[in-house]
Amino acid sequence: MSPWRALLVTALLLVRPAQAADDPLPRWHAQAARVTITRDEWGIAHVHGHSDADAVFGLIYAQAEDDFHRIEVNLLTALGRTAEASGEGAIWADLRQRLYLDPDDLRRQYATSPGWLRGLMQAWADGLNFYLATHPDVRPQVLTRFEPWMSLSFTEGSIGGDIEQIPLDGVRAFYDRHEPPPPAPPPPPREPGGSNGIVIAPRLTADGHALLLINPHTSFYFRSEAQMNSDTGLDVYGASTWGQFFIYQGFNAHAGWMHTSSTVDNIDEFSETIVDRGGRFAYRYGDRLRELRARQVRLAFRRDDGGVGHRDFTVYATHHGPITRAESGHWIATALMNRPVAALEQSWLRTKARGLDEFMKIAELRANSSNDTLFADDRGEIAFLMPQFMPVRDDRFDYTRPVDGADPATDWRGLHSIVSLPNVIAPKTGWAHNTNDWPWDAAGVDSPKARDYPRYMDQSGANPRGAHADLLLRGKSGWTLEKLRDAAFDSYLPGFAMLVPKLVADWSALAAGDPRRTRLAEPIALLRDWDDRWSTESEATSLAVVWGERLWEQIGPQARAAHLSVADYIDRHVAPQARLDALSAAVDRLTADFGDWRVKWREINRFQRLDDSIVPHFDDAKPSVPVPFVSAQWGSLASFGAKRWPGTKRWYGTSGNSFVAIVEFGPKVRAKAVMAGGQSGDPASPHFADQIGAYANGALRDIDFEPGDISRHAVSVYHPG
Repeated sequence: MSPWRALLVTALLLVRPAQAADDPLPRWHAQAARVTITRDEWGIAHVHGHSDADAVFGLIYAQAEDDFHRIEVNLLTALGRTAEASGEGAIWADLRQRLYLDPDDLRRQYATSPGWLRGLMQAWADGLNFYLATHPDVRPQVLTRFEPWMSLSFTEGSIGGDIEQIPLDGVRAFYDRHEPPPPAPPPPPREPGGSNGIVIAPRLTADGHALLLINPHTSFYFRSEAQMNSDTGLDVYGASTWGQFFIYQGFNAHAGWMHTSSTVDNIDEFSETIVDRGGRFAYRYGDRLRELRARQVRLAFRRDDGGVGHRDFTVYATHHGPITRAESGHWIATALMNRPVAALEQSWLRTKARGLDEFMKIAELRANSSNDTLFADDRGEIAFLMPQFMPVRDDRFDYTRPVDGADPATDWRGLHSIVSLPNVIAPKTGWAHNTNDWPWDAAGVDSPKARDYPRYMDQSGANPRGAHADLLLRGKSGWTLEKLRDAAFDSYLPGFAMLVPKLVADWSALAAGDPRRTRLAEPIALLRDWDDRWSTESEATSLAVVWGERLWEQIGPQARAAHLSVADYIDRHVAPQARLDALSAAVDRLTADFGDWRVKWREINRFQRLDDSIVPHFDDAKPSVPVPFVSAQWGSLASFGAKRWPGTKRWYGTSGNSFVAIVEFGPKVRAKAVMAGGQSGDPASPHFADQIGAYANGALRDIDFEPGDISRHAVSVYHPG
């Protein structure tokens, strides 16, 4: 260095403020140098780190590159801080979250969690903070700095955790001291959530390798696809929920797993008898009174003028759980799983399980409350597993309704052991499945029997997708990865195969002079001759789905209350007159919207992605892609939850198949996948909508998992920052 340059550097050092001793930037840069992100031709991130913590740092950084907005939205929801971005209308969802989540308590749990887990949580926070530090153009709505403990607020990858089953109107009615809530509008038809999972044992496959179908049904763009590996044994691929650092549904070199939403009853309500003792509340328990726990919660919200407002609440809880509403003079406490450290441990550790034995040992943490699991590995082992967080209850009581909290016999009495659950390990049928239906048909004749288990092991019963999966799997062999793909997109609709003959019979029973015999003759003929299969060119698909949706709008709440699928409820409880009226209404709707009641399904059912808004919107005048498959409500395994939107006549999908992957566990893993839309949330990115065509056609692309495949298809290779 020249004397003049040395003098200049010295002068600059003298005038620059001294770097703070706790400045994290040097540490972040050092960690980023240990991380390599390889983006393939679809924009999917393959993250390699020296340690597992380095891989976490790289994964969450890559997620932030793709869609920081969705990360922040998910975390605001989990932390109970959405109103700080969205306004006072979100205060009740925030309060519901904060009934169970106390930031100070999460900080304490973080401080006492295992060291290896703290390291991962620290890397998670560092990766997000490094992203913001290196992208000053990105302006968070609220979260300008992430702390490691925050990851404990969001530990289970399901869309909508257990807490979202608690109705917000009840929370508001109980805790709002300012004004009564407005009358709740009737609930709209709800697209079935959940997912499909199928596993097939080697003896039924052409190449002697176990197969796994991963098919979550969620709202679109809820998860990112990625691979993460390290020099210390981590190597996992799959779908990770924006803002979380573990692969939620996926596979490693030896094993894979698919989570489906379970039908078990793991959330219970306790009707508490409250006694006011001069402003201090107590509740009856047995022959004694117990003091009601109370604490203060302050929630911030964004005012219309851009400032910050606050609402203060006194929230209450019994030993059963927080008070979430009132009913018939009693306060209702809601009990659900709230074990964030164990849940995060289980979510992470299962990604490294090398076989069923290891997976089952990890399951002993018993911190999975809402997921059934389909499992397969390279040893040929397959399994269907129930949620491991399963409270033991007295089966005399009906826990689908509030039980008497004053009766100690209604209390949860610990958790079921894993072996006491209706799991299916190595079924002789050679296959297992779950479609968010009961476990009693998970493996055909090798399924567990309902009579052997408490009734709270299921609260939803069967559904048409389960019947469809049974039909495809029973007695079949010679399975390949490609044949399983074909099964996942099989076009048969068992719901309509059951309902259409009844509709035809309803019409045939009309009196000779009834004007509906003439008016509906052609629509009935079209449906009678239909093969009960969806197709973009099918006019019968259009008529059947619009007819079914009309009935669904009318009976959806009743079907849910009866714990029946919509198709089963229509079959058992809807009168012929209502079925025929709905067909007339469907004919009128199609004619009004498309000029003729005979319209091909391709003209109605569309995929459109205009921007990355969390609340979607659609425009008939802008480009869209036809999708052949339909709502899972009618038994389609491939699900596309679509409807008319404000200002549209076409139906646009927002949920259903969101990520589809099929995995073969041979000497080397072979896998294919497709996701809804694309990897990126940036409309300017080439990966914003590059998978829509393949998605609509069920055309799965090869997954790059082995290092050589990743290198061959690498488009960019870089370090974070």
